[in-house]
Amino acid sequence: MSEQCCEHEVSEAQLRDTAYRRVLWAALLINGFMFAIEMLAGLAANSVSLQADALDFLGDTATYAISLFVLGMSLSVRAKAALAKGAAMALLGFWVIGSTFWHIAYGAAPEAMTMGAVGAVALTANVAVFALLWRHRSGDSNMRSVWLCSRNDVLGNCAVLLAAFGVFGTGTAWPDLSVAAIMSALALQGAWTVFRQALGELRKSSHEETGRRAQA
Repeated sequence: MSEQCCEHEVSEAQLRDTAYRRVLWAALLINGFMFAIEMLAGLAANSVSLQADALDFLGDTATYAISLFVLGMSLSVRAKAALAKGAAMALLGFWVIGSTFWHIAYGAAPEAMTMGAVGAVALTANVAVFALLWRHRSGDSNMRSVWLCSRNDVLGNCAVLLAAFGVFGTGTAWPDLSVAAIMSALALQGAWTVFRQALGELRKSSHEETGRRAQA
């Protein structure tokens, strides 16, 4: 009976991994496509918030690819992958901060209509990914990093739409730049959360390994 229970538990875990893998593939394809669309639009419209959101799509694409690679591996491997993704989130945040300051000094007001149209498409894509990932929002740091990326994307897209309205109403770049700053803060906050959980999991994995060696 005990062996049957163990076999059932492994089967359930495999089913969860299979479902999660499908979701990650769908999210990867959506984010890769939206990166190309939004980056081209951001450059054409001179919008730093669209460019920042496009880079976020690129970062998410890499995040989903790494998550697919480490799925089913040990807790230690998954935690190390989460640390790498946390570092990528932090780099994105710092890049957006630098780009924001550059546009304050040299940039012109972006095109509000392009910002609004592309922001709406990006929001639709991210809401779809958010819905797919909802049931997988809890778990280890690797799963949590994926969830946080999705959450930040939806919030960022809503902010881009608000920025488009602000640019349209004021005729200045300040709403666009303000949203870019908010997006950088979200990226840095998400990176800190992932770092903290991943480091805790690495410590737990190390203690478990030490215990196994002591028993042997």
